[in-house]
Amino acid sequence: MNRLSKKKARVQINHKFCKLCGICVDFCPVKNLLITDHKLIDFAKCTGCGTCEKRCPDFAITIITSNE
Repeated sequence: MNRLSKKKARVQINHKFCKLCGICVDFCPVKNLLITDHKLIDFAKCTGCGTCEKRCPDFAITIITSNE
């Protein structure tokens, strides 16, 4: 495997668990998440840092990573 391979990441949101508290939105360093129309959405620009997943009190977010 190439050491310089880029990781690709995406946010998987469990909408049944999400209470729309907004903690993930506030902590995301690339502003990938937004609450709109009573639903959490992502803009597909996740860097895979995992901050939202770690901060979510409801375990509603999972970061899925893969190598490009």
